[in-house]
Amino acid sequence: MSRSAEEQLPQDVPALRARRLGVRYRRGWVLSGCELSLPASRICALVGPNGAGKSTLMALAAGVLAPTEGTVEVFGHAPDSAEGRRRIALLAQDRPLHPRLSIADTLRMGRELNPAWDQAAAERVLAAADVDPKTRVGRLSGGQRTRVALALALGKRPDLLLLDEPLADLDPVARHELTGLLLAEAAEHGTTVLISSHVPAELAGVCDHLLVLGEGYVRLAGEVDELLSAHRKVAGAHEGVGTPPVLAGHEVVELRRTGRQATALIRTTGPVHPDWDLGEPTLEELLLGYLRAPGAADPQPTPSGMVFVMEEVASS
Repeated sequence: MSRSAEEQLPQDVPALRARRLGVRYRRGWVLSGCELSLPASRICALVGPNGAGKSTLMALAAGVLAPTEGTVEVFGHAPDSAEGRRRIALLAQDRPLHPRLSIADTLRMGRELNPAWDQAAAERVLAAADVDPKTRVGRLSGGQRTRVALALALGKRPDLLLLDEPLADLDPVARHELTGLLLAEAAEHGTTVLISSHVPAELAGVCDHLLVLGEGYVRLAGEVDELLSAHRKVAGAHEGVGTPPVLAGHEVVELRRTGRQATALIRTTGPVHPDWDLGEPTLEELLLGYLRAPGAADPQPTPSGMVFVMEEVASS
């Protein structure tokens, strides 16, 4: 159900905030000195290579993992507090459902454990599954399990919905259907969604905010439209080594060469030489540029004004 006017969340309180957040496992630091501030009511893509800390960040935000250092807050509350738990729902990669419960019993459990339970929202997720509600979860396919887990997450009616690779088990038709449903539910209820994916093309047209993790910290963050307009893809003739002189003064995120041709993704600080072709990157091109260039970082304020502290990952 929707919130009344008195229950609307203040928009100046970040949905998710981390300060000098760090997590260390036996093999070393996964996150170190991580700072972020995610505004409320955004659909945010969380992107990074394997091992970048995406699942770790979501586990911290959900209160199922404690940080080694620093703090994390959800709407100003600790994730493991009663208020924090009420506002969070996590769909983890392993879809932790009880295999001996039926679909109907699983939803009943969600209804009994969550005072704000929205049965209609949960049933909308399962509507196209074409499976008997009496079927035990352990007998479901991977895609059907994903639907049940997502039904539980949306039925809770959270303020912050954390989705860790939510569409990996679904066929293209189901992905399209559930993506549309998720966008509609988030828009209607002002839900903040943090969604991780290894497929940049899936995020285009879905997310309005972006977080790129790498080497233990936030490398890029901000509103998608502002980040795209702040970057350019350029191409021109260059036979030397190193950065072409015409790009001096610009932040070069990625530089690639093919014969006598050089192409680059840059963060512009002014006009680009007129002999070079210039264009705005797509979201996929922007993400691939940062993912292919692990040394690229953003020590400056993002277009939306948020400052992110970059620190080297501590050695184990």
